[in-house]
Amino acid sequence: MRSPFNLFIVALITGITMVFSCKEKDTSLDPDTTGTDTTIIVASNCTTATGLAKVVCLAEAFKATLTSTQLTNVQLAYSKTNAVRWSNLPEGLYRNRVGINFGSLTANQLAAAKALLSAVLVQNVANEGYNEMEGNLAADDYLASIGGGSEYGTGNYYIVFLGTPSITGLWELQFGGHHYTLANTYNAGKITGVTPSFRAIEPKAAVTANSKTYQPVEQETQAFAKMLSALSTSEQTTAKLSSTFTDILLGPGQDGKFPTTRQGLKVSNLSADKKALVLEAIKLYTNDLDAETAAIILAGYTTGLDDTYIAYSGTVTMVQQNDYVRIDGPNVWIEFSMQGGIIIRNTPHPHSVWRDRTGDYGGN
Repeated sequence: MRSPFNLFIVALITGITMVFSCKEKDTSLDPDTTGTDTTIIVASNCTTATGLAKVVCLAEAFKATLTSTQLTNVQLAYSKTNAVRWSNLPEGLYRNRVGINFGSLTANQLAAAKALLSAVLVQNVANEGYNEMEGNLAADDYLASIGGGSEYGTGNYYIVFLGTPSITGLWELQFGGHHYTLANTYNAGKITGVTPSFRAIEPKAAVTANSKTYQPVEQETQAFAKMLSALSTSEQTTAKLSSTFTDILLGPGQDGKFPTTRQGLKVSNLSADKKALVLEAIKLYTNDLDAETAAIILAGYTTGLDDTYIAYSGTVTMVQQNDYVRIDGPNVWIEFSMQGGIIIRNTPHPHSVWRDRTGDYGGN
C-alpha cells in the first residue's frame, strides 16, 4: 500500500503532467518557443512540496519544458560511465560532459532549470550556495568577454539526470562546467551523496553582473587562512607537507584515489577554538546545500572531526601561487589550491574540490 506521502507526490506530479499535456495542445505555448506561462504554472504546482518531493517536482517540471530531442540528452541511465563525465576544464578542453548545455535552452527552459538548482542550494547567502553558483557563471561570462571567447560563459554549463528523478529510486542530479560541478545522488527517498563537488573561480577578485557583485570562494580562502594562521609554530610545522602542490590531487578523473595514509596535524590535538576553525572551513562547503541536506552531511563530519587531519603547503595566507591546504577525515576530503592565471595571466586563482571517502556518487 502506498503511503500518504507517496500518494501526495503521485498526485503532485500527475497534476504537473496534466497541465503540460493541456498546454501542448496550444502550439503558441510550445516549450521550445515561448512557454512563459508554463513557468508560472510550474512554480505554483511545486511551491507546496518540500524536501526531496520538491526537488523531484521541479525536476519533472523542467523536463516537461523540453522537446523530445532535448529530453534524450537530459534523461540518461544511471551509470559510473556517465557519472564521471565532469571536469573543471573549459569547453574547449573538455567536450565530454553529459546532459544539455544552458546555451541551447530557451528563456523558459533556463528558468525551470535554475528553479531546480535553487531548490538544492542554499538561498540568499552572499557567495554561498545558489549565489555562489551565479557568481561562478558571471565570472565565466567575464572571462569570455576579456579574451576567453566562446569556450567560456554560462552557455557552456550542462545539466543532466542520471536515472529518473523520483522519491524511491536511485538517481543523480549533475550540473557543471568550467570551475563548477554539483553532483547530488538520491536513493530510496533520501540523499546519499553530494560529492564530487568542484568550486573554483577566475578572477579571484570581485565581478559585477546584473547589478550584483560576486566573489565566490573568497570566504573559503579566508577561512583556510584563518585556520592555519591560528596554529602555533609547532602545530604549523606538523601540519606542513614537504611536497609542493601545483594543483589539487583528486580532481576530475581521479575518483577513489584517496591517500591510504593521512598526513598533517590531527584535529584531536587542537584546542576547542582551533577545532571550531576547522569545522567552520568545512561548513563553507556543506552549507552551500539546502539547510536540511547540509545538516545531515555536517553532522557526520562533526562526529569524525577528532579523527580528521589538516595539512598545507606553501604559505598560510592561501593567496600565493602553489599555496595548498587539505582537510582529510574519516569521510570528508577537501582540497584548496592556488593556481597560476589562465586567461588573466600572472594572477593566481583558487581551485577547490570536496569529496567524500565513502559518499562520492552516492557511494555507488
